[in-house]
Amino acid sequence: MTNSSKASNLNQRQRDILDYARSHGEVEVDSLSEQFNVTPQTIRRDLNLLCDMRLLQRVHGGAIAHDGVSNLGYEARSRLATEEKGTIGKFTAELIPDDCSLFVNIGTTTEQVAKHLVSHVGMLVITNNINVVNTLLHSETIQVMTAGGIVRREDGGIVGDATVDFIRQFKVDYAVIGASALEEDGTILDYDPREVRVTQAIIANARSVILVADAIKFERNAPVRIGNISQIDYLVTDARPSKAFCELCQEHDVTLIITSEP
Repeated sequence: MTNSSKASNLNQRQRDILDYARSHGEVEVDSLSEQFNVTPQTIRRDLNLLCDMRLLQRVHGGAIAHDGVSNLGYEARSRLATEEKGTIGKFTAELIPDDCSLFVNIGTTTEQVAKHLVSHVGMLVITNNINVVNTLLHSETIQVMTAGGIVRREDGGIVGDATVDFIRQFKVDYAVIGASALEEDGTILDYDPREVRVTQAIIANARSVILVADAIKFERNAPVRIGNISQIDYLVTDARPSKAFCELCQEHDVTLIITSEP
């Protein structure tokens, strides 16, 4: 049964919840309860039904649009965990010294890192993200280089074989990468195979790799494998992952930085 035929079996409130989740990326039980003037228990039943139908995906306190095959739109992603991504960006920028070279790839969290790099000096930033270029363009102390390739209209990401060839010309000090999903066994995942190939080239050509990922990424699914946490040097996230994932980080000498903890 297609998603559209599934949605036809929903009541009006459930359809409205689904539409809101698709346009905003996430919904919260308490705000939906107030919006529809029903009890939180009613909203939880609605969300459980939508999740059972694989139209939404449950997260703590609410749900997000189900995205096992295709990613959420850029605007919806930019609204998810906005405060958490900003804090991750700040912590990550503090890891990166002045006078170094750096890759920054596609993602709403990596864009937050770029916003906190603007006061750095003596940096070379190489990116396949037009939004990162626009953020750093006016910094007189940062030289920015952008990859060639196919520009995705929806988010300003640059992908393709030409992008991979461009990245392979360099060997930089740091790489800041994002991902769409993280699994408990350490697998790092994304949606677009073209973007994944670029990210893999970035990992292979950086001396130190920093993965930035908000806690929602541990609850999502994506179909294309980037690599494994063992290839990463730092993981910056906003909440402590599962015990098994933390043990993997320790086993592979991955420095785990949790922005919500002292």
